[in-house]
Amino acid sequence: MARPPDNPGGDHHHDDEIDLDVRTKPRTQRPPMYKVLLLNDDFTPMEFVVHVLERLFAMSHAQAIEIMLAVHRQGLAVVGVFSHEVAETKVMQVMELARRQQHPLQCTMEKE
Repeated sequence: MARPPDNPGGDHHHDDEIDLDVRTKPRTQRPPMYKVLLLNDDFTPMEFVVHVLERLFAMSHAQAIEIMLAVHRQGLAVVGVFSHEVAETKVMQVMELARRQQHPLQCTMEKE
């Protein structure tokens, strides 16, 4: 008579095999954020930069002046951090507004 298998459930494992139940926990990852930067130039009026910051970035007059001065002194300043789509839209809005007013103001974005 044949000897019944050690594992009556039908799974046959050798003694040197190990079952590993590796499960990865689903983790929601934050989307990458992007810094929107204003660049200094020698032609765009400071008042226009303040106007852009108030209108497009919802800054108070005091905040807008502070950021405008940082752009003027340091050559550039971060004016906000947004998702890719929002940052891209803000850059386009700044560039369009500057172009319509015939100012060379430049605005860019970079990954945070």
